[in-house]
Amino acid sequence: MSEQTPLGGGVPTTSSRFLFEVDGVEIGTFQEVRGLRLDVDVVEYVEGGQNAYVHQLPGVMRWPHLVFTRGMVQSDSLFGWVQRSSGQGFAGNDDTLTRATGAVTVVDERGTRLRSWELDGVFAVSWTGPSLSAESDAALTETLEVAHNGFRAVTR
Repeated sequence: MSEQTPLGGGVPTTSSRFLFEVDGVEIGTFQEVRGLRLDVDVVEYVEGGQNAYVHQLPGVMRWPHLVFTRGMVQSDSLFGWVQRSSGQGFAGNDDTLTRATGAVTVVDERGTRLRSWELDGVFAVSWTGPSLSAESDAALTETLEVAHNGFRAVTR
């Protein structure tokens, strides 16, 4: 069985709590974050007379949307940010998109911040509320999807 490499040397890190902040305001603590990924397109160049290989050059960097899932929380920060960046704030601001800075942070069981990914140009693109049914006792969860222009990893 392999053990995870610790950040900072002590106890191995786990991936059980994730904090999402926008412009320094806590949006929520999430159960799952998907999409921390970077893809670089490859541009191929065929050189005349070079038949042993095709040149491969780095192209456009692509940053997939991040998808956050969490249990319901009692906070208006999420919808306040959505209204400012994509809702009424967007429509009332001469249709100028207000992008924000964001951060996804791994938090340990004591609340200590272990590692962050700082996001550029963040705005919300989708929110899905809980499925409500009187016949279900499943946990209520919300899903948030955000677009961004890239991130930087930061060890705390």
